Amino acid sequence: MKITVDIAQQQMILLDEAGRDIRRYLISSAQKGTGQERGSYCTPLGKHIIRAKIGQGVPVNTVFIRRRPTGEIYTPELAANHLRRDWILTRILWLSGCEPGFNRLGSVDTMRRYIYIHGSPDSARMGEPGSIGCIRMHNHDLLDLFEHVSVGTPVEIYAGQTT
Repeated sequence: MKITVDIAQQQMILLDEAGRDIRRYLISSAQKGTGQERGSYCTPLGKHIIRAKIGQGVPVNTVFIRRRPTGEIYTPELAANHLRRDWILTRILWLSGCEPGFNRLGSVDTMRRYIYIHGSPDSARMGEPGSIGCIRMHNHDLLDLFEHVSVGTPVEIYAGQTT
């Protein structure tokens, strides 16, 4: 399996071993665009791998903070009480860059920037940028993806071209 993320199209494609397109998902990347630097709140480009799969077996809408379940389940009422939270829900695919000096090591290290593919509230808009660096997905799509990938799965994030 391999994942490609087209930032311009706000789309993720899951490819099989032969490179055939087997799934497509709408995503939401960073509102501030693409970039590698720590503190930029941008989505990093380039070749990555899934470093860790987090959340196997927890309920849909489980809230995570620092990759740990908080014991909360997301609801609109919970959101109303925590207006500034960046909601990371259901599952986490933690990414690690593969290109030293570009998205690995130093101030451009994707893993140390805590860049994930993660679930988001059903109300979160997909198909347009809106995150603070990570790649957001709707929970049902993330659950499907989570079952098809493993630690070490390649993930390529590219700027793409607008049409």
